[in-house]
Amino acid sequence: MAQIYKIYMNQSLLILADFTPKIKNDIQTVGLQEIDLEKLFNNSTKNSTVTYLYIHPEVEKVFKMVSSKLRIIKAAGGIVKNGDGHYLFIHRLGKWDLPKGKVEDNEKMRDAAVREVEEECGIKIHYLGKKAITTYHIYLMRGKIVLKQTNWYEMGVNKIPKLIPQLEEDIDRAEWLSKKDLNQVKENTYPLILEIVNEKILK
Repeated sequence: MAQIYKIYMNQSLLILADFTPKIKNDIQTVGLQEIDLEKLFNNSTKNSTVTYLYIHPEVEKVFKMVSSKLRIIKAAGGIVKNGDGHYLFIHRLGKWDLPKGKVEDNEKMRDAAVREVEEECGIKIHYLGKKAITTYHIYLMRGKIVLKQTNWYEMGVNKIPKLIPQLEEDIDRAEWLSKKDLNQVKENTYPLILEIVNEKILK
């Protein structure tokens, strides 16, 4: 089975794959010696948008090697559908996002995903499905570069429950949006969330 890892760094992206993916963006192929995540992240703060690509038959080993130098923070979230088939989105710090949060010590990823969605949106999850996608992104935390690995799970709720945004987590809105309403999300979200919308919701 083909394997691909996408690591988001601000507006830039590093793709590690064991095949040649179809990508619309301009691609800069890199050699293994050029894959220094800290250096690529620092470059991403200066450049607007670069997509780096490295292809290797044993891509999982490559990913483990290049990510081993960074602290990995595990998070989990939900792609939540209601009884009308609309999807749950939150608006946090001026951008549209999906509910997610950090996994606590000794907590299973699936349990963390449900807990975070319920806490951030004030609802009860009735159905927890399969893992839809795992995403990776690099950011600065207390002056150090870290890699966040987020597992996203398919979830469902009965009917159309009222949403209560968790204000203390900087969430000012939580809304159920139909597929035709997602243009507003696509125009004002993070590249990583845009990938989930395009790959897992609009497909």
